[in-house]
Amino acid sequence: MNAPRHFLQFKDFAAEELEHLFRRAAWIKERFKRYERYWPLADRTLVMIFEKASTRTRLSFEAGMQQMGGSAIYMNTRDSQLGRGEPVEDAAQVISRMSDVVMIRTFEQEIIERFAANSRVPVINGLTNEYHPCQILADIFTCIEHRGSIRGKTVAWIGDSNNVCNTWLQAAEVLDFNVHVSTPPGYEVEPERAGLYGTGHFEQFADPMDAARGADLVTTDVWTSMGFEAENEERLRDFADWQVDADMMRVARPEALFMHCLPAHRGEEVTGDVIDGSQSVVWDEAENRLHVQKALLEYLLLGRVEG
Repeated sequence: MNAPRHFLQFKDFAAEELEHLFRRAAWIKERFKRYERYWPLADRTLVMIFEKASTRTRLSFEAGMQQMGGSAIYMNTRDSQLGRGEPVEDAAQVISRMSDVVMIRTFEQEIIERFAANSRVPVINGLTNEYHPCQILADIFTCIEHRGSIRGKTVAWIGDSNNVCNTWLQAAEVLDFNVHVSTPPGYEVEPERAGLYGTGHFEQFADPMDAARGADLVTTDVWTSMGFEAENEERLRDFADWQVDADMMRVARPEALFMHCLPAHRGEEVTGDVIDGSQSVVWDEAENRLHVQKALLEYLLLGRVEG
């Protein structure tokens, strides 16, 4: 039995594979918009394991699997033996014998790595503390839809150097674009934690306006990610000058896009006039989780499909 292919970090796929996924996502989305049935995953089962709460991740994977003709099973660790101390390795052995693909949304990246090492089927990272590769698949696909190839472009990341930021940095190395990062002091990027090769595709800026200047895309996330709620008051103070507002968008390129992985806190990391304005593509971005993940499921289960 061949070892299964997993998608645990963005850099697990080469640029050529990612470009295939984007082409397939466009094809699958077009079929979806025309209400044309496409069921390549009939009789296939996706198991979704959630240790962290979710709206978009559960909805996009569950709906996507069903729209491809398969079925999806939701498992919360509180309601399973995983929440009662069953070793991750044992759970992986059992779950992967009863399903065709597994998506996990959990805390430490180590958990999903251990699960994948003991799984007979592909494992997808639905989010960990370190990475959020499916989100960046959707973000880059959205950029391609609106502005063409991302190669050579500049993405400005404003705010916390969290799992989404780490994944943007990995994507820049794989797909050859640049990321300008501006965080408050004490929240800087940790290259080793981000899993970077050190190819020089990102630059850090003390002033967020400098990071946004000339950018093709400005993006951010909440100031307090899941698991850091105890730091909320401190973070509100520390991040006060890192809000994406109209002035910041004005220093970016005139055709710059704004993205946010959602949920958003208007009046904190972004102003209402930006996220609800003409440069914002957050709703396309959210919908595109569905389409890129369908392409990802197709690729992991069926290999390269052309159409």
